[in-house]
Amino acid sequence: MEQKRRNTTRTKKRHGTSPVVHIFKAFGTLLLSIFLIVIITMSIFGTVLTIYVLNFADTTTTVTLEKNPQSNISRFLYDNPDYDEETDDPIDQYVLYYSMRNEYKHYIWVDLEDIPQVVQDAFVYTEDERFYSHDGVDFKSTFAAFVNIFLPNNRTRGGSTITQQTIKNLTGDAATEGVQGIERKIREVFRAINVEKTYTKDVILESYLNIVPQGTQKEDIIGIQAAANFYFGKDVSELDLAEAACLAGLNNAPAYNNPIDNIDNNNIRRKYCLKKMFDNGAISEQEYNEALHEELELAGNFNYSSETVYDGELEDQGITDWYLDAAIEEAISRIAEEAGCTYEDAQTRLYNGGYTVYTNVDIDMQRRVEKSMQDASNFTTYDMDPEEDTLWSAFICMDYKGNVRSVVSSRSEKTDIRGYNQATQGSRSPGSCIKPIASYAPALDQDLITMSSLYNDKPLMEVEQEDGTKSQWPVNYSEDGLSGNWSYKDLFTYQMLLKSLNTMPAQLVDKLTPAYCFNFLKTKLDVTSLRDSESDYSAMTVGSLGMSLDELVGAYMIFGNGGRKYDVSFVYKIEDSAGKVIYEKNDGYKQAISDSTAYIMNRMMQYVINDKEGTGRYAKLKKTDLVGKTGTSEKWEDLNFVGCTPDYVSGIWIGYENPETIPTNDYENIGQIWKNVFGDIADSSEHKSFDETFPMPDTVVKQDFCSRTGLLASNGCSSRTTGYFKTSNTPDYCYGGH
Repeated sequence: MEQKRRNTTRTKKRHGTSPVVHIFKAFGTLLLSIFLIVIITMSIFGTVLTIYVLNFADTTTTVTLEKNPQSNISRFLYDNPDYDEETDDPIDQYVLYYSMRNEYKHYIWVDLEDIPQVVQDAFVYTEDERFYSHDGVDFKSTFAAFVNIFLPNNRTRGGSTITQQTIKNLTGDAATEGVQGIERKIREVFRAINVEKTYTKDVILESYLNIVPQGTQKEDIIGIQAAANFYFGKDVSELDLAEAACLAGLNNAPAYNNPIDNIDNNNIRRKYCLKKMFDNGAISEQEYNEALHEELELAGNFNYSSETVYDGELEDQGITDWYLDAAIEEAISRIAEEAGCTYEDAQTRLYNGGYTVYTNVDIDMQRRVEKSMQDASNFTTYDMDPEEDTLWSAFICMDYKGNVRSVVSSRSEKTDIRGYNQATQGSRSPGSCIKPIASYAPALDQDLITMSSLYNDKPLMEVEQEDGTKSQWPVNYSEDGLSGNWSYKDLFTYQMLLKSLNTMPAQLVDKLTPAYCFNFLKTKLDVTSLRDSESDYSAMTVGSLGMSLDELVGAYMIFGNGGRKYDVSFVYKIEDSAGKVIYEKNDGYKQAISDSTAYIMNRMMQYVINDKEGTGRYAKLKKTDLVGKTGTSEKWEDLNFVGCTPDYVSGIWIGYENPETIPTNDYENIGQIWKNVFGDIADSSEHKSFDETFPMPDTVVKQDFCSRTGLLASNGCSSRTTGYFKTSNTPDYCYGGH
C-alpha cells in the first residue's frame, strides 16, 4: 500500500507540470530568440550603415563659398592683347549667361552688409529658424525627411538647412528619391558640417542669399539683389518688410509662388513668412499686421532693363559666336570626362556650376574672319543675287600646337546659339587634301619614296561602275572639274603633288595598303571623323569619304612643326567654382612623322603654291611663306584648301548644304577664296619664312638631282634641280649618258 502511494506520488510529480507553463516557456524562448535576432540584425545593419556613411565622410570635400560676383555663372575667358600691367587686367571675357532653355539667368551679387536685416530675417525664419544655433544640420528636420523617403505616397519633404540649401545650389546636387536620395542626403549632411567648420554664419548666409533661386515660370532670377530689381525695380537695400516676406515666401517653389504668376499663392506664403518672423520675435504685432495687408507694387516691366544688370550683362550678351559654341562643346566634354558623367549632366554642370574656361581664341582674328566670310565678293567672281548665292563655307585656324585661334561656320551673320558648326561637326569630302596626310607623308616616312622618285602617270586598276561597265581607276581631274587623261609619263613625286594627279597616290596606297593609311590617319593624326575605310582605295587616295574640317586642318600641323601632332583644342584650362583646375592642356604630342619627313613634305608643298602649274598658286601671299594643298571631291561638290604659314595652319571648305556641283564660273578658285578670307591676316605681320621658324634638320641634306632620272646629280649631269633628301634615304648618283 505504501509502495503504491509512493508510485502515485512520483506519477503526480512527473505529470504535475501544467501545460500553461510549457506554453509560457516556449513563448519566452521564442521572444528571446526574436530579440537576439533583432539585436544581431540591427548590429549588422548598424555596422553596414556606419561603413556606408563613413565612406561618404571620407570622400566628401568642403564646398568653397566664394565671394564672386559671378560665382554661379560659367565664364569663357580669352587673352587680352591690350594687357594693362597697371590695372592687372590680363583678360577680357566671353560670359556664359544662358540657361538650359537659352534664356538669360539674371544674377547680381550683393554683400551681406548691404542686405537689410529685415530681409535676412525673412529668409532665415522662413527657411531655417534654428540657423544660428545648429552646426549645419537640423537633425530633427533631417530625420523627418529621411523617414519620409520610405513612406508610401510621400510628398517631397524639406528638412534642409540654409547651409544645406547653399551647398545644393552651389553643387547642383539635385534632390532624388530612393537610394540615391539617401546618398545625396548623407553627402549633403557631411558637406554642411564641413562648411560650418570653415565659414561663419554671415558668410554662409551671404552666399545663400546671392544664389537662392527666385525665378518665374519664364525668367531665371538668381539671388536676392536680382529679385529685388526684377519684381520691385529696387535695390535690395530699399526693400521693406512686406517685400522681403514676398521674396522669402516664394522660395520653396519660385515658379509657382512668385507674385507675377500667382499672387494668391504668394500672399499665402507671405503670411506664413511674417508669422514665422513674429513667432521668433523678429517683428512686432503691428509690423506683422501692416506688412500682411500692404499692397505690393510690382515693377510692371518684367523685361530686365540694362540699368539693373550687373556689369552690363545683357549689353555684352547676345548670340554666341562660332568660337564660343565650339568652346562650350569642348568644355562639356572635358567636364564629362573629369566627372565621369553623361554629356547631359556635364552640360547642366557647366551652365550652373560657376566654371571658368580659358579659351585659345585670338579675338581680333575671330572678328576679322567673321567679317571676311560675310563679304560675298571674297567668294564670287561677280555680283550674285544673295538669294541665288547659297554656297556654304567653313573656316578654321590654329597654331602648331593645336590651339584653335578662330573658327567660322557660315557666310552669314550668326543668328542662333550653339548652332550646327560645319567646321567641327560637319563631314565632307577633303578631296585631294587627303593625299599629303594619307599617302605621301607615310610613304616618305617609310622610305618608299623620295622627293625625286619617278612614278608613271597611269591608272592602277580596272573597276566596275554602277551601270556594270568597267573603267580604269583613278582618273585625273583638271581645274575646271573635267576628268582628264593619263599622260603615261614618268613624273617626280613633287610634280605629282603640285599637279594634284591621282595616279601616284593610288600607287602609294596600294604599296602601303589602305588599312595602313587608314590606321595612320586614325592613330597618328587623330582623325576620327572618317568611317572605317581600311579597304577603301578611293577614300585613302582621293578623299571620297567625309572628314571634319578641324581634323583635316589639325592633321596638317605636322608639316610646320617637325612632325609633331598635338591635340586640337579651343580650351586650354578649366577651373571649377572653387578655382580648382579640372583640365589643363599640356605640351604633350605624338611624333606622327619624323622631322626629316615633315621638312621634305613642307618643301614639296611649296611647289603647290609657287609653281606656275601648282593647284594652290592662287593662294600665294605677298610677304609670308606658304605651303598648302587644294582638294576637290570627284563631282566638284566640295572644295577645300589647307594652308600652312610659319605661324598658323588654316583651312577653308565650300559646298552646298545638299551636295551638288559647284559652278566654277560663279566662284573664285578655292586657293583665292582662302587668300581673300585669311591672306591679309597671314601677311599682316613682318615677313616670315619657314627657314627661320622651321630650320632644316641634320637628318636632311640639300642636294641637286638630275631632272631626267631623279638620281643625285654628278658633275657629268648637266640638267639638274635642287632637292631635299633624308640622309638615311638618298638616291644613287647619275653620271650622265641618259
